[in-house]
Amino acid sequence: MTSKFDSIRPYDDADLPVVLNKLFNNKEFIASLVAFKFAAWPKFFRPVLAFITRQYILKQMAGVKTLRGFLHLVEPYMERMINTTTDSFTVSGINNLDLSQACLFISNHRDIALDPAFVNWALHVNGQDTVRIAVGDNLLKKEWVADLIRLNKCFIVKRSATDRREKLAAAKLLSEYIEFTLNNDQQHIWIAQKEGRAKDGHDQTNPAIISMFTLNKPKTVEFADYLKTLRIVPVSISYEFDPCDISKARELQQLEEEGCYNKPDNEDVQSIVRGITGQKGRVHLHFGEQLTGDFDNAKQVAEHLDHAILDGYKSFSTGPISAKMLDSNLAITIDDGEAKIAKEYLNRRLQKLTEQEQVKLLSMYAASYLKQQAY
Repeated sequence: MTSKFDSIRPYDDADLPVVLNKLFNNKEFIASLVAFKFAAWPKFFRPVLAFITRQYILKQMAGVKTLRGFLHLVEPYMERMINTTTDSFTVSGINNLDLSQACLFISNHRDIALDPAFVNWALHVNGQDTVRIAVGDNLLKKEWVADLIRLNKCFIVKRSATDRREKLAAAKLLSEYIEFTLNNDQQHIWIAQKEGRAKDGHDQTNPAIISMFTLNKPKTVEFADYLKTLRIVPVSISYEFDPCDISKARELQQLEEEGCYNKPDNEDVQSIVRGITGQKGRVHLHFGEQLTGDFDNAKQVAEHLDHAILDGYKSFSTGPISAKMLDSNLAITIDDGEAKIAKEYLNRRLQKLTEQEQVKLLSMYAASYLKQQAY
């Protein structure tokens, strides 16, 4: 890989020995693993558990010489997560795609880690290589987190730049890297339709993302023709239950009341852990049709993606039931058994929230369902 991308690219095989050595000798990384794996154990056991955990990891990694080998170790944990925290994971649309060439998957964004992870699993079980994942540099404040993320085929979107020229330079480099990854490295890419998760449930593509893609477009190439070389595929991810719904509702309410939200340093890591370990009910992933139209501008593309993602979204029982709980006059059609499960789940979550926060949580689940009804 050319050196110009070193500041943003995922790690490669040559980086592996140095990065793994740093990780295994990072006390905070080991302590975080222990706190996650042995949360119920008394804290005075943790020094011993840290030593045992480190030795176990070193043994597991002894034979790993490539990134593919490293990612292969992650596979059983992904399968276990699906088996223990979801009632089902279903996929549609993937058989209609030509995956012989690398695709740029643009997805709605509900969970920091799991959205691309489920895309990866769907591709993996269909004999495809996994995606390179766009990750904002806001997640990379801790060095061990940055190392772990870049080991997992993630590349960096530099959002922290404040100077206008610096922002433009970062966007141009990212645009060039995306095109290089797709057409030279022949690697699939996953990127969210906008910065950050759609905490309010409203999935809306930011046209600036589309504009960024085209910064690398040669002047002699038309906008629509360049987009076609990127092979953009809309993806819809739907969770019946969101393990982070309570924290999202509280954040949204604080934003409304105070106009800002002061995020604790470890909140993103906590959200990742909560998303992975929390119960998600049914999960559905839909791959839409590859974009082939003659679009004139980024806004048209964004609107097309919004419709495609909404069309592929599955509201499950929590969508209509939340809408009904917000508006008792709303007529919905839903199986009685599913309605009971949804009501019981939602009522358990609502008990932990204020009245205003309850509205935020229900609106979050109802948003896509209500859009589909109006569409």
